[in-house]
Amino acid sequence: MSALDPATLKVLIIGGGIGGLTSAIALARRGIRSHIIERDPDWSVYGVGIIQQGNVIRAMAQLGLIDDYIDAGFGFDHVEVFIPSGQKVAHIPTPKLVDGYPSNVGIGRRALHKVLGDRAIEAGATISLGVTATGLEDDGSGVTVTFSDGTRDRYDLVIGADGLYSTTRARIFPDAPGPMFTGQSVWRYNFARTPDVTGMCVYEGPIGVGLVPLSDTLMYMYVTTPEPGNPRYPRESLAQALRDKLRPVASPAVAPLIDQITRDDEVVYKPLEWVFLDGDWHKGRVVLLGDAVHATTPHLGQGAGMAIEDSLVLAEELSRAASIEDAFVAYRARRFERCRYIVEASRAICEGQIGVGPLVEQGAATRDMFRVVAEAI
Repeated sequence: MSALDPATLKVLIIGGGIGGLTSAIALARRGIRSHIIERDPDWSVYGVGIIQQGNVIRAMAQLGLIDDYIDAGFGFDHVEVFIPSGQKVAHIPTPKLVDGYPSNVGIGRRALHKVLGDRAIEAGATISLGVTATGLEDDGSGVTVTFSDGTRDRYDLVIGADGLYSTTRARIFPDAPGPMFTGQSVWRYNFARTPDVTGMCVYEGPIGVGLVPLSDTLMYMYVTTPEPGNPRYPRESLAQALRDKLRPVASPAVAPLIDQITRDDEVVYKPLEWVFLDGDWHKGRVVLLGDAVHATTPHLGQGAGMAIEDSLVLAEELSRAASIEDAFVAYRARRFERCRYIVEASRAICEGQIGVGPLVEQGAATRDMFRVVAEAI
């Protein structure tokens, strides 16, 4: 029987993104109260989409918000893979993990953020915007946190869900390696959905392209490009740069979309980096979650999914462990191999695309991923 009393635990969550919000919801369902701090005073989210597979849909059911989540996106049950000529080489039915619901969802990040933010607040989480943690004093029985607004408070534990460039990770593990650039970047842009895009469409090649439905009227395109030296592109030329990247390689389905890429401020460009901590995922009463500990490239569409699963597992272990230390150890043990697989398999696809590793057959890698994530967490 647990020696921890969930009703007495007080938790600080650093980061108000997907991992932080789902942590607050998962903790509340176990009777644990939380306080989220988010450095962005506007709590803004860029306006393109995200792909989420059956394991995320299962997690949303466990979090009690599946209907709101599905209603905010576009459900689909297959992935199609094409070679650069436009020839379809694979149609992959994807496994349903929740009866009566689709096996995948494309959802706008703003729509997802609203669902999670609204539910976290309804669950009783307090959220402070424009605030960071400037000091963490862990004395073994609790953590006294100093905030950037000059206030201080004390918590039983702290969750670092502050992303790829986590300051929490840097604070508790100053010698841990930081994000590593892969040599590839991703571009994203929204379009009116075309009738043929009813599932995820993947176009293989040195420049990878995908089309993902987000709603009855909207879809987004992602484009992965080799970017030696990690160049930076001026904001005022992003649309032209993306058009130029696509013209030489566009398949018949993608070519008609190129001239619709006109608004620089709607192009989302991101160099692809990764992080994976082989050692501990916690120090004392401070634990890491999501991209702060296992950031992946997007080639398997599982970055957010791994953070959401982390949230569920951590909340479960805190609700049944004899101590916070035991909960943190059990959480890492359950998550380590699954998250490592996603990071390494995604990197392998990336490295094959840019010619620094063996070429990975996307259809086979996708099928393997669906098999792995269908397993219980």
